[in-house]
Amino acid sequence: MPSRNWEDLSSHDHERLARAVMKRQAGLSLRVAAVFVVIVLGLPLVNYFQPNVANVALGGFTATWLFLGVLIYPIVVALSFYFVKQSDTIEAECADWRKLLDEEPRS
Repeated sequence: MPSRNWEDLSSHDHERLARAVMKRQAGLSLRVAAVFVVIVLGLPLVNYFQPNVANVALGGFTATWLFLGVLIYPIVVALSFYFVKQSDTIEAECADWRKLLDEEPRS
């Protein structure tokens, strides 16, 4: 298949490119959300199954409240930075639309 300019792509090819990017972005979103959900839902499980661990006093708070009141924010910020960095990486990798459409780049 001969190389084409961006302007020469059909609407079908534009759709294929958009779907490829969205599929990778959706996978990233699901992975980050899964980590967050495991952390948030894991805390009640720790409280239930390991109350001695959850009620340890740390800095005047129980471990549970220290996690909920203080530590959750750096974790959310770290997940956010990871998501943005990986999202930018996905977009940079998808910038070569010829590769996504299995075409040879122009020389």
